Amino acid sequence: MKKKIFVKIILILSLIIISWFVYSKYFKEDENLLFKPLNPTTKNEGEAIYNSNIIKDINYSSKDLKGNEYILVAKKGEIDLDDSDIIFLTNVTAYIKLVKNSELIVINSDYGKYNTINYDTIFSKNVKIDYVDNIITGDYLDFSMMKNLLIISRNVVYKNLENTMRADVIELDTITKDTKIFMYNSSEQVNVTNIK
Repeated sequence: MKKKIFVKIILILSLIIISWFVYSKYFKEDENLLFKPLNPTTKNEGEAIYNSNIIKDINYSSKDLKGNEYILVAKKGEIDLDDSDIIFLTNVTAYIKLVKNSELIVINSDYGKYNTINYDTIFSKNVKIDYVDNIITGDYLDFSMMKNLLIISRNVVYKNLENTMRADVIELDTITKDTKIFMYNSSEQVNVTNIK
């Protein structure tokens, strides 16, 4: 009788061990597959999510009610994970085509931050504005299409055929061409050099 009980216990334990082995080998792995990404781009899941937000060769175009056109081109963009309306750009060129004067304003910079809803764009590092015979360079540019306003600041140099000017800030209304040039410190003066 003891021998029969002992054999039953061994059989039950063997059955439990075999069941656990089969479960862990086949079923537990399949369960984990349900939570893996279908087409991961990298082994690191964080990188896969990060890479999915990068866009190459960006081209945005928009027009206001007056017919002025704003075209934005960039080599690369990255969608902000906290706000999908914001795109961080690299190697940026913007074209502002004004209907009133048929003039083209070209803006170049290393980096940009573009709002896809209101088209506001912040340009940074090696900013250059080129329009007609004028070139303005600086470190930071804030452009608002709705306000028709360009504000360039930090190490600003304005050059035309006759003058070179250094200032802290230049504000330019893209429609009226009204320009404000000033220094942050009111005791400092804008430096103007005549080229001729």
